[in-house]
Amino acid sequence: MTDDRADLAERILDIALELGEQRGWDELHLHEIAQFLNISLADIHRYYRQKDDLAEAWFDRADRALLAMYEAPGWALLSQRERLFRTIMAWFDALAPHRRLTAAMIGYKLHPEHLHLQAHGVTRISRTVQWIREIACLPTTGLRRELEEAVLTTTYLLAFGRWLRDDSPGAQRTRALLDRLLARAEGAALGLGSWLPGSPRDR
Repeated sequence: MTDDRADLAERILDIALELGEQRGWDELHLHEIAQFLNISLADIHRYYRQKDDLAEAWFDRADRALLAMYEAPGWALLSQRERLFRTIMAWFDALAPHRRLTAAMIGYKLHPEHLHLQAHGVTRISRTVQWIREIACLPTTGLRRELEEAVLTTTYLLAFGRWLRDDSPGAQRTRALLDRLLARAEGAALGLGSWLPGSPRDR
């Protein structure tokens, strides 16, 4: 995608977020975005084939913030538990400017008639968890990896559910919950081999 096309795609998303904050996600229509930007619906369709693609693009922004954590100075020196904590919180923090609108996007996906969006949402959750593992540098394989992914997915979703309703400054309630969940997962793995590879020696 050329810079000009990427810029237009980002502008469309920015306006969708702005109008969504004003009117609610359910009430947002693509033709309103086209009118606001003085472009055609065909212009929007080049980047977003349906309204939910705008929500996916918003989550893609959070994914980019998550990926940037891998480049943080001293990243490899942190314990794996701390890398997991910071990686997941980076995803939440990227969405924080539109937290309530993000909750509305999730609600839109959960409408009974939107089963196709829900199926796509399951795929996104799996993909995000895979990237969390990569950024946190978790090296497990085989059955141990599958168990680790199940625990990490549960941890991520529980923290996400709290974050969606978290009005505390800096999402402190979410941070506290995530810290407890990671500590509990790490503690439960003791004696069975580490759920977080290298724990507790790595901490």
